Amino acid sequence: MKKRVLMSLLTSSVMFAGGYKIPEVSTNGVALGAANVAHVHSADAAYYNPANMVFMEDKQNIEADLIYIGLDSVHYDGKVQNDDTTYSIDSEKETFIIPNLHYVSPKLGENDVRIGMSVVVPGGLSKRWSDQPAKVRAQEFTLEVVELNPTLAIPIGDKVAFAFGFRIVSTSGVVKSSGNIGRDMTGDSVDMGYNLALAYKPTKKLEFGATYRSRVNLTVTGTAKLYDPTGLVYDGGANVTVPLPAFATLAAAYTFDTQTTIEVLYERNMWSAYQTLDFNYVGSVGNLAPYFDEPHAKDWKDTNTYRVGLTQELDKWTVMAGFVKDETPVPDSSLSFELPGTDTISVSMGTRYQYNDSINIGFSALYSMHDERTVDNEDLSGTFSDGNVLIVSVGLGYRF
Repeated sequence: MKKRVLMSLLTSSVMFAGGYKIPEVSTNGVALGAANVAHVHSADAAYYNPANMVFMEDKQNIEADLIYIGLDSVHYDGKVQNDDTTYSIDSEKETFIIPNLHYVSPKLGENDVRIGMSVVVPGGLSKRWSDQPAKVRAQEFTLEVVELNPTLAIPIGDKVAFAFGFRIVSTSGVVKSSGNIGRDMTGDSVDMGYNLALAYKPTKKLEFGATYRSRVNLTVTGTAKLYDPTGLVYDGGANVTVPLPAFATLAAAYTFDTQTTIEVLYERNMWSAYQTLDFNYVGSVGNLAPYFDEPHAKDWKDTNTYRVGLTQELDKWTVMAGFVKDETPVPDSSLSFELPGTDTISVSMGTRYQYNDSINIGFSALYSMHDERTVDNEDLSGTFSDGNVLIVSVGLGYRF
């Protein structure tokens, strides 16, 4: 049981999934629940669907967003296997302020290509437990992920556009657990992948979009300190390679005569790429080898996400709302304190004001509600509840 729990910790610090994935990386993205792949015509098209940059007004577009994320406490009622005590404990609340930046160029060259650039935080955050028995398993894991995403969009006729880009992902993480057996680890990496996008506009009212973001193998390298009841056992280098799975989206949007647009989006997250966790150490970890140095099955599953976005264009105002149904990739067999993932339902809304021909200002909010989840595996026998998430964003757009 200790081997399974302790070896699972770094996984949550170097990946984002379920509650640690952040698809809302712009003010419009928050307002629409990230249902803005087919109908996206602002600077954040550089991230959500860079093919749509081809159909934007022939000007430079830039947007800066500041996003607040508040994580409620996760509550656990239940037992730890091999312990008859019934626990009722809460994780720490967490708050974060995250900046994101998007840019779209004017048309370039004879072929009217466009280039885009997004600097975003697509996942990460933190989870801390101060009470036992969670503290010995997940006292803290903190993840910082920053993605630099340059893209190029090419028109194919008047109604179709294609885009591709590169995912440059910088990852850093901290993992701590305390008890008779403990670990204090830090690591970082810079890894690369790619993304593809397609936009098709058969009419002025009907729009389709498709995107694909490739798997990125996070080759996290750092240092580890491992402890047993006698004290420090290992102090040296450590590394692990974990897949950041690919995901794909398909979206369709229709704009009515009232300037009301509805978009529906299906997203497939290929989390089944994450099957095994295997740490490597520069030197021997001695008697802790059975707990820290053996491959461990994770067996995550692919998940579906369904998004609906509603946009109403007025004179100088744009009003938006969204709905999201998301699944957790974590199976019952590997569910624990470090990542108490559950299915979620999210609702969102927002507005944007066109101050003048060049400047617009936006505000949005999203609230994500986590389902209650009961688990009975080799580690835990109990129920996780609460852990809802509030996201608030303000953004400034400039077109010139």
